[in-house]
Amino acid sequence: MQNDHSWSKPHLIEFPRIGNPHEGYISVGEGGGKIPFEIKRSFWTYFTPESIVRGRHAHYRTEQVLIAVTGRIVVFTELPDGEILTFPLERADVGVYIPPNVWHTMQYSHTAVQLVFASSSYNEKDYIRDYNVFRETWAR
Repeated sequence: MQNDHSWSKPHLIEFPRIGNPHEGYISVGEGGGKIPFEIKRSFWTYFTPESIVRGRHAHYRTEQVLIAVTGRIVVFTELPDGEILTFPLERADVGVYIPPNVWHTMQYSHTAVQLVFASSSYNEKDYIRDYNVFRETWAR
């Protein structure tokens, strides 16, 4: 992969919260709307023990939006320039955008259910799973 330093930063996305406390709510995320890419894959994680840290990788090309549908998820990101950002997620109408080339890890409350929208289908070659390779690949 070539060194492309035109990355963007992870950031929170607030989805519409339609409804009321008496009847409940619905939130909608559509590719090209609040989600800044066409959704090619979605998946969810659940029953993750609180002592486990998931993620521990970056992607060369894939963009993602992570949402805590229930429970609490703390998302830690590191940009190629070393900047570290932390995003606590605990509302079903707020997600975090993870652009390519961003190292990310997640810690969960036991009751957390994480929904992920991704810009591409699964491809193992798109993953950087070794932190040292991430730093070497994107170092300035």
